[in-house]
This record gives sequence, structure tokens and C-alpha cells, in this order.
Amino acid sequence: MVSFVKSQAGNSWFTFMATNPRTSRTTNALSGLITDLDLRLLRVFKTVVECGGFAAAEVELNITRSAISRYMGDLETRLHMHLCYRGRSGFSLTEQGRLVYESLMQLQADLEKFRANINTAHHRLVGNLHIGVTDNTITDPCSRTASVIATLKQLGPEVQIVMLTTSPNEIERLLIEGHLHIGIIPSHQTLPGLAYLPLYQETSYLYCAQGHPLFSWEETLVPALLAQYEHVSPGYKPDAAMLELQAGLKTAAHAYQMEGVATLIMSGAFIGFLPEHYARYWEELGLMRKLLPEQFSFSTGFKAVWRDEVQPNRLRAVCLEELRRSYGLTE
Repeated sequence: MVSFVKSQAGNSWFTFMATNPRTSRTTNALSGLITDLDLRLLRVFKTVVECGGFAAAEVELNITRSAISRYMGDLETRLHMHLCYRGRSGFSLTEQGRLVYESLMQLQADLEKFRANINTAHHRLVGNLHIGVTDNTITDPCSRTASVIATLKQLGPEVQIVMLTTSPNEIERLLIEGHLHIGIIPSHQTLPGLAYLPLYQETSYLYCAQGHPLFSWEETLVPALLAQYEHVSPGYKPDAAMLELQAGLKTAAHAYQMEGVATLIMSGAFIGFLPEHYARYWEELGLMRKLLPEQFSFSTGFKAVWRDEVQPNRLRAVCLEELRRSYGLTE
């Protein structure tokens, strides 16, 4: 068992106090400076944990399962700890393993903060920039995320871009926890601790697809008729304009990403809102149809969002500066 863990990642050393259950004697493990070998073993351990086991980590690390097992064994020997269970019952962390993983995540955060401080001191762009975006914005002509990233790579060829595509709620959570530097999400709420920069507007319409009774409807459509059919709603909190339009519809399904909404619409069983730029592909193929576009449409503002904190981050500051310049925004 572990009596306590003391870490000072900024100085690159850990001290793990491990107790041998057979002898009840306490052992100093990994005391002193962390070596390159230790970091390599810890990276393998982190990947195994985040992949949920040796099999998935084999693909991610591009090494054999036996090599991963050997590395994990070496790390357990170095730490004098049993880190995980693996076998027919599956992969799971021990209490010691969870503790080591949490300490490792803190080390990673401290190293990123160190890189940010060096960037600020030398005015040189290096390190990783973690960006979170919602899905299927690449087809929006108003989105300039790709061009901003291109400019960042010109300004700092050594910068590593790490991009995550997920729901707005998840992006906000990861920003608050410090796992992302910047998010680009639709406006749907304002959370304390986060800062927001309005960027552009996206227009959405109500659609049905081939196979739905309204797709070939030739008579006049009225809102009361639309209310009779099942509607798919986004799983995150919509903005006020969408909420108002949804109030008169019969919500019977939820999807957390735009592709999920589109899939449910394409099933022919639901009507739902999609951004015009995203639905255009199916509309031009004659597979989707707008429903009462004059009445059932709304605009959604997209914003850049980041954690509002005193700690400077040069990469994030330059990215925000480029976003402002790209959209013609002033401070």
C-alpha cells in the first residue's frame, strides 16, 4: 500500500512512499531526479490507462503487447507498487495505480506551465496547443479555424497542435479542468471562470429526409402539422432562439453531436435542426428538405472560449490574437 505521495513536478522529482504489505516496511521509490527511462515508462503507463488496457495501447504506442507488459513490469519494479490488474476479467487500476496516474497528470500540467513560462520569456512559440472544437464546422465558410492554425504554424513551426472534436459541454469541462487551452463552440451558456470572444454566426433550418411523411408533402405546411411529428434535439443546452422554436415540437430523441442529429433525420423517423452549410450536401442530392424555412430558422453565435486566469500562456494569447485578426475584431 501507499502511505503518501509527495511530488514536486516543477523540479522534476517525485518521492513515492510505498509500504510492503509483507514486511510493513516503508520504501522510498523513484527518489531523486526522474530519468528519461522513467519518463518513457510513465508515458507507456499513461497510454495504457487512457486506452483502457494493453490491447488498445498496442495500436496507440505501435509496440507489441509483450513489450508493453515488460515496460509496465519495469515501472512497477521502479515504484515498488502494483499498478493494475489485467487478465480475463479485464484491465483496471489499483489504488496505487490511480494515485500514480493522478500524480502523472499533475506533472504533465506543470510541464505545460513551464513551457508557457519559457515561451513568455523568449517570445518564441513552442509546445502544445490544445484546441477543442464542435463537430462538422469544417464545411462552414464562416469558420476560419483552419486558416488560424496555418498562421500559427507559420509563426511557430515547432508548435504541436492537439485538436479534440467533442460536444460544447465537454469542451467547457476540459477548459475548466485545464486540459484545453481554447475552445470554439456555439453560444449556449456562460460559465464562471471562462472568458468568451464572439466570432461568427451560423444559420440553421428545420429538415426532414427522404422516407419521412413530410418529405413529399405537397399541401401547405403549418406549424401545427410539424408538431405532430417526432423531433430530435441536441443533447447540450440549446441557445434561446432554438429553445423557442423547439417548444412547439414533439421532442422524442437527443443527439450530442451534429452527425448524430443528421443520422436520426436521415432515418426518416425524425425532423430536426441542422446548420445550412452542413445539410447542403444532402439537400443538393435531393435527400433532405427544409420545412417552413421562413419560420423555422435561427442563427447561432460561435465563440472562442478559454479559462480566465492570471497565469499567462503565450500560445493561447497568439491564437486569440490571430482569431481576432482573422474575424476583423478589435480588443
